[in-house]
Amino acid sequence: MKLMNLTLTLALLMSSQPAKASDEIIVVANLAEPAGNMQKHEVRNLFMGGASSGLEPVTLVPGAQTRLIFNARIVGLTESRIQSYWAQMRFSGRNKAPVQVQSVDAMMEYLLENQGSVGYLPADVTLPETLTVLYTSG
Repeated sequence: MKLMNLTLTLALLMSSQPAKASDEIIVVANLAEPAGNMQKHEVRNLFMGGASSGLEPVTLVPGAQTRLIFNARIVGLTESRIQSYWAQMRFSGRNKAPVQVQSVDAMMEYLLENQGSVGYLPADVTLPETLTVLYTSG
């Protein structure tokens, strides 16, 4: 039995792969003035409605690969848990969900057009100088 558990553990370790660059996320903002980096918990609070920093969070639509990675790595909740949370917030009138856009290109466009907006993008995207990186997953 111990040999079988050891074999299974070794097989799992050998099959796991390091995170690819495409699995990394950057959180970027359109800011009038430069800002420092954010911590993971600050990013999570911002996107889950718990921060009143004056920044407007923007997310991708449910099902988008970058959103799935963001939710798993930064928010730490499944899509269904996040949807349930925002349904409760809407029902109680306490908070509203972030603006949603359809694609990474639409996210970039929204960020560029709306000062004070903050969103997440794949780390391998080319950023214009007007956007500031606030957080990098890794």
